[in-house]
Amino acid sequence: MLRFWLKALRRPALDLTLTTHPGLVTRIIERPGRQLDDAALAALVEQLRSVAGRTLGSGALTYGVFSGERERLSQTIVTLITEKESGRPIAFNALAQMGVTLNGEPQEVTHLGLVMVDPDARGRGLSGVLYGLTVLVLFIRGGLRPRWISNVTQVPGVVGMVCQTFSDIYPSPDAGARQSFAHLTLARQIMRDHRHVFGVGGEAGFDEGRSVITDAYTGGSDDLKKSFDAATQHREPRYNAFCASELDYGRGDDLLQIGRMDLAAARRYLLGQLPRASLPGLLGAGAFLLLQRLVLPVLYWLDDRRRFGLLRLRPSKQTS
Repeated sequence: MLRFWLKALRRPALDLTLTTHPGLVTRIIERPGRQLDDAALAALVEQLRSVAGRTLGSGALTYGVFSGERERLSQTIVTLITEKESGRPIAFNALAQMGVTLNGEPQEVTHLGLVMVDPDARGRGLSGVLYGLTVLVLFIRGGLRPRWISNVTQVPGVVGMVCQTFSDIYPSPDAGARQSFAHLTLARQIMRDHRHVFGVGGEAGFDEGRSVITDAYTGGSDDLKKSFDAATQHREPRYNAFCASELDYGRGDDLLQIGRMDLAAARRYLLGQLPRASLPGLLGAGAFLLLQRLVLPVLYWLDDRRRFGLLRLRPSKQTS
């Protein structure tokens, strides 16, 4: 058992399985394009496509995880919910890690990605897990340091969920929302370098001041375009009114929301959105990830078989 945990502490990427709802299993797998062999990767992509097929009914998405390209799936974190007994996939979220620069330092922005829920499984409180759980796990693994997140959507229900879950969100109808220089800098880089992550073509425009992508459904995400009436509404009318006033649904506009996962957001998520059934598993995973954060540097320090940059240089034969 000790050897198992020591091996797990050294794993370079997440592959966690948690019970988040009665009868359901949630798997979080980081960078499956690097972790899985060809057969396992193809099976995962087929699970995602099956959920998309039941969700959209017709049409086919061609970008991101649906392409099946190992390179794309090497930059993705998949959260997949399946039925425990049958193994049937019913919902997923495909997050992407986007490399950017802020204040002269390299950063990673976690894009909340595409969420799909089988119509037969809606109303079971899955959205909170799909939108927040993986980002929370990444936040814990990162030593509780704030993480930038982004989200592209025209759905009022999603806009409101993102505003209420994360911190410092822009654009948002909530009081105090403003576009900082960091928001603008990140938005420009995302639109310049990472449009393929959310299926927006090069011809789409971008209104920087409002953080609105105009004519957004031209880069592989065409089948996701909705009318305002068809888009899921939020229970709080201000989010619905905000989307109706800011977006041209006939043209196909999207909001590019940017914010952070921090301690305040983690507290809100744990108290307000996390399903009670998943709390024991998450606490165990969180404790394990924090332990990983604390123990790994010590293990690396004591391991003289490999280099770790400035942390500890392996002495050469001449100096030993």
